Amino acid sequence: AGATGAASDALVVAVAVDPADAPPSRPVEVASCSSRASAPTPWRPMRSTVSAPPAASVRQTGAVIILAATPIGNLGDASTRLRQALEDADVVASEDTRVTQRLLAALGIANRPRLIALHEHNERARAADLVELARDGDLLVLSDAGMPTVSDPGFPLVQAAVAAGVDVTAIPGPSAVVTALAVSGLPTDRFAFEGFLPRKAGDRSRRLAELAGDRRTLVFFEAPSRLAASLGALAEAFGADRPAAV
Repeated sequence: AGATGAASDALVVAVAVDPADAPPSRPVEVASCSSRASAPTPWRPMRSTVSAPPAASVRQTGAVIILAATPIGNLGDASTRLRQALEDADVVASEDTRVTQRLLAALGIANRPRLIALHEHNERARAADLVELARDGDLLVLSDAGMPTVSDPGFPLVQAAVAAGVDVTAIPGPSAVVTALAVSGLPTDRFAFEGFLPRKAGDRSRRLAELAGDRRTLVFFEAPSRLAASLGALAEAFGADRPAAV
C-alpha cells in the first residue's frame, strides 16, 4: 500500500520455521507492515553483559543458567558459542526434546546431554526444580528456534532463578523479532513486540483495538495458517492504506 502521513503507526509480523528441518541455504521467513517515516537514531556502542562469565565476586552460585539462541531457519546461523555449549552441556532444558535431538544431529554434535522438556504447559511447575538443578552445574536452555523467553518458554525459569540468586547468562544469536524489523524497511528507532495475536476473532479484535493508538512500530508473530486472517484483522483495525510487507 502507499505511504501515509508521518503520524501513522507501524507493524511487523514474523513467521518461524523449524531450523532442524531447514537446509543451510534456506532463509528465515519474515513479514512486516508499517507507515511512518522516521529519522535514524545515531549508533552508540552497547555495553555487553552476556559475552563473558560473571566475575567471581558477583557469582552467588557454582553454576549458571544459559539461555542460548538457536537458528530460526538457517542452520548456518548456529554460532560457535552455541555449538560449543551443546558439546559441553550435561543437562539441557528444551522446549521440545525432539527438536533439540534433530538440532544436535544436524549440527554434528557428538554429545548427548540429558534432555528435560520445558514448555508452556509445565514451565511454571518445573522452574523451581530446574533452578535447584542449576546450583550443581550449568543448565543450558533452548527453545525450538530463536531466544528462549521471547514468545517461547523460559521466563518463569529466569524469574525463579533471579529470586533464588542463581546467575543467568545468554548466548546471543538469531532473533525473529529483530530480523523481521531489520529487513522490513519500517522505522526501527521505536518499536514494541506484541508476540502472537489471540486465535479467536473477538479476542484478536479487542487486542488490536487496544493497540490502535500506539504510534511505534509493532512487531507480531503469527502462524502461517492464520496469517491471512490476521492481516485482514490488522487492515480492519489500523486501516487498509497502511503499508505492509509479508
